[in-house]
Amino acid sequence: MSDYKDLVDNLLNKAKDLAASESVTGVVGKVKEAASGTGITDILEKGTQRAKNFGNATKITLDLNRDCKELERVFSEIGKLYYEHNVSSPEGFFAPLFEQAGMLRESIAAKQAEIEAYKASFESSNASPSQAEANQELDGRIDDFESIVNQTETDGRSL
Repeated sequence: MSDYKDLVDNLLNKAKDLAASESVTGVVGKVKEAASGTGITDILEKGTQRAKNFGNATKITLDLNRDCKELERVFSEIGKLYYEHNVSSPEGFFAPLFEQAGMLRESIAAKQAEIEAYKASFESSNASPSQAEANQELDGRIDDFESIVNQTETDGRSL
């Protein structure tokens, strides 16, 4: 392991030396000098600035979305607290909304009870002897299928 580390360190040092060498820095300098008269550096600077601006706008957008979600949560909590404190005596235009919320709560409770009933029926059917027999029969069919596949493979090899 140490040999690989030494090899990698050696390669990195040679790459640094090459990058700092007179020949590379001279060529880079010549390229920069040639590019400065053509306007390419201005284009690159503008592109770099646009990329930075886009990144900043994306970051701000993510922050904005997070703040909007948090505001929705706060408003939801305010509404929930108001509903809980005034459910027995809604006032004005809140009355139809309170009625709608009540109907939705009843519908949710009924659906949850129905799901629980299905879960109970699944649990009771799994414990029945007929289910165990069906599982054994299915296991037997799977074993038969596997033996047919194995025999077919054997027959195919002998051709």
